[in-house]
Amino acid sequence: MANELQGKRIAFLFTEGAEQAEVTEPLEAVRKAGAEVDVISLEKGDVEMWHHFDKGDKIEAEKAVADADASDYDGLVLPGGVANPDQLRTDEDAVKFVRAFFEQKKPVGVICHGPWLLAPRPTWSKVAR
Repeated sequence: MANELQGKRIAFLFTEGAEQAEVTEPLEAVRKAGAEVDVISLEKGDVEMWHHFDKGDKIEAEKAVADADASDYDGLVLPGGVANPDQLRTDEDAVKFVRAFFEQKKPVGVICHGPWLLAPRPTWSKVAR
């Protein structure tokens, strides 16, 4: 698997509550395959990962999603975790960033609960009916 992703740049987008194993293990594999990786979150700085519902290790996000551009990347990874995708899908910058990968027909790897980020957000007026 070494060098399969040589010359590629991959974005990992997640926030507090991302499942630690769903971040660290794919991150290590993508790096071992030769890719350059940017860790992106809602804000630049430390992001606490979780082990199910318990707090885990922290990892540094080098970039805030508001400052990220999908055209700078060859692919995207969206780790899961119960809280992570629900928080991301309420952030317009995160939704726009992910949507741009699909519009640009770039690969997106989505793990476990990660697809919830892609689910439409109901408005209260529609829910109340």
